[in-house]
Formats: sequence, structure tokens, C-alpha cells
Amino acid sequence: MMTTRAIDSNYYLDSQKTRTPSATLDKDDFLQILMVQLQNQDPTSPMDDSKFVDQMTTFTNLEQVMNISEAVQTIAGKQTSMSPVLQYSHMIDKQVTYNEYDEKTDEVTDTITSKVKAVTQKDGYAVLELANGKSIYADAVTKVSNE
Repeated sequence: MMTTRAIDSNYYLDSQKTRTPSATLDKDDFLQILMVQLQNQDPTSPMDDSKFVDQMTTFTNLEQVMNISEAVQTIAGKQTSMSPVLQYSHMIDKQVTYNEYDEKTDEVTDTITSKVKAVTQKDGYAVLELANGKSIYADAVTKVSNE
């Protein structure tokens, strides 16, 4: 009498490819699904043209949204590293008020208002060049006005 042993599942399960599912699909995944769908359709009743056009439209919209998202991320990244001159250029021709301090006591000695003529940069900080001939750092401004 011949006996058969049960097949040990470890032999064939170990050789199986494991796939890690992803929570999101990208445009390549979408295109791959569409291609598999086209390859495996029934030749006697092919996919309806309108469904195919709908899927291609969805794919195009997905690609455009992803491109817009990348562009917005690029712009947002550049804004954080924007030049101080550009950040403060809107202050040109505005009246700014700032305090002058006594160097020894660090007390306010005067409050001065002057018009901004130009914006420059020094050591990574914006410097406002004023009509009164002085230059101050932009963070020293206590008030900005049109007059």
C-alpha cells in the first residue's frame, strides 16, 4: 500500500513573491491597471469607447493635478528661501517709524519717522535705507504707514 504525505505549504509559500500594498496610487499605477484591463478584455465584447475615454480623462486629470501639486510645492519651497530684499521691497516709499536707543543704557532716546528709499541686504537681513540718510534693519521698524 502506498502512502502519500501531505504537502508542506512552507515549500511553495516561501517561493511566492510578497507584495506590500500601498495606501495610494500614482499615475504609473493607474496606467498599469488600465493596460492590464485592455489586455484582458473579452475580444468578442471589447470595452465601450465611452468608458475608455472616461478612464483616459481621469488619467489626464490625475496627471495634471499631480503636476500642479509639484509646482505648488516647488513655489512654496522657494518662498521660504526668498531674498530679504524681495520680502521687504513693498516698504519702498512708505513711512516707517523706529526707535533710537542710548548705547550705554539701552533706553529709547528718540522715535523717528522717515520714508524708505531702498531695501538692501546685509548678512541675510533686510536693511532699509531711509530718506533721512540712515539705514536700519527691517525688524527695528515699529510702524509702517503710507504718509
